[in-house]
Amino acid sequence: MSSKDELSLDAVVAEVAAVACASGMPDINQLQDARAAQPEAERAPLPIGVLLSGSGTNLQALIDAIEAGELNAQVKLVVSSRPSAYGLKRAETAGIQTLTLSKEIYADPIQADEVIAHELLAAGCEYVIMAGYMRMVHAPLLATFPNRVINIHPALLPSFQGAHGIQDAFDRGVKVTGVTVHIANAAYDMGPIIAQRALAVEEGWDVDTLEEHIHAIEHVLYPEVVQMLADGRIRVRENLTVEVR
Repeated sequence: MSSKDELSLDAVVAEVAAVACASGMPDINQLQDARAAQPEAERAPLPIGVLLSGSGTNLQALIDAIEAGELNAQVKLVVSSRPSAYGLKRAETAGIQTLTLSKEIYADPIQADEVIAHELLAAGCEYVIMAGYMRMVHAPLLATFPNRVINIHPALLPSFQGAHGIQDAFDRGVKVTGVTVHIANAAYDMGPIIAQRALAVEEGWDVDTLEEHIHAIEHVLYPEVVQMLADGRIRVRENLTVEVR
């Protein structure tokens, strides 16, 4: 795939879409229509893989929602970019298979995503849930799971993109920020938006307090969005916006 710097956003997205089409992998609309057509009582748990790099609190929120009967999903595999990530221990405690790639494999991001995509498919995952995964995803993963790689961002996109959304919003002095769940694509933090939840920033908060409130929203919103997927309620329009049915 060409470098993102050499292509416009539309061209990058179109290139990945072409690879996905050539691969014959079903896109999100096909799978969502199939789930929506099933009676609710007959829908099997949504098979998901989770990518993480750190403490795994969003993974824990998903695990807790599943155990509470609030989320009709099954975490089939947890992939970590760091062997020290506490999220791996959360997965192991819950009896979930885990995978950590070596630094040598991650030195080639395309190779790394090829390995990850293969392992997620082998585990039976239909959707990939990024939960604090501090690496970009590339064509091998995006084409294997077309419009089925989901990410959560601690700001109201398109504002405050990047790895420091909470700090950047705080430094700007915003009065309202929040959380965005979106479909990941080849352009960082630019994929179709599925859901957002706003948070009013109160006077006197420091950045740590803001972060606590952001994470509290994430732990509610992410399971809700995965349940939308489990119910077959999400559809991506041709203009790359999302319809929630």
